[in-house]
Amino acid sequence: MDELKVKKIKEPVVKKLEELKLTGFRVLCAGEEYAAEIPKASKLLESRLSEIKNVKNRDIQFGAFIVDTNSEEEDGYWVAVEVEGFEDIPEGMVTLTVPAQRYVSVKYEVANTGIFNAYDELHSWAAEQGYKRLKDKWHVEIFEAWDDPNNLVVELFDTIE
Repeated sequence: MDELKVKKIKEPVVKKLEELKLTGFRVLCAGEEYAAEIPKASKLLESRLSEIKNVKNRDIQFGAFIVDTNSEEEDGYWVAVEVEGFEDIPEGMVTLTVPAQRYVSVKYEVANTGIFNAYDELHSWAAEQGYKRLKDKWHVEIFEAWDDPNNLVVELFDTIE
């Protein structure tokens, strides 16, 4: 698959997600390093999944980030699984609670290097529909396939008003 190509699985829609409780790893690095560091964190999370209590679905990983963050605590990218509640957080892991929010959403098959192109498409669609992006809120990515960074199945959730 050409790394710049993105394959839309579904057309964009507006969705509301309830509050998400996430446990996993925070990746913090230089911008150009995320494409290499996020898959490493994802593999580490998978290898340590048995240590996390109250996991809702072991077959789904979440990514979370804020586009325009105002604080160091919110900088970076979280690779996590959803949990029913926080309990005995494993060594080296972090928790994150993403509030209930409204998103424009679309599902893609894509290489991790093509995610920016996928977001460009989603942002264009949202703007055409008259939605205002909230860059200072949590954005979410839900991965159904993440083993191969060149062949991801991911639903992108871009926060809107």
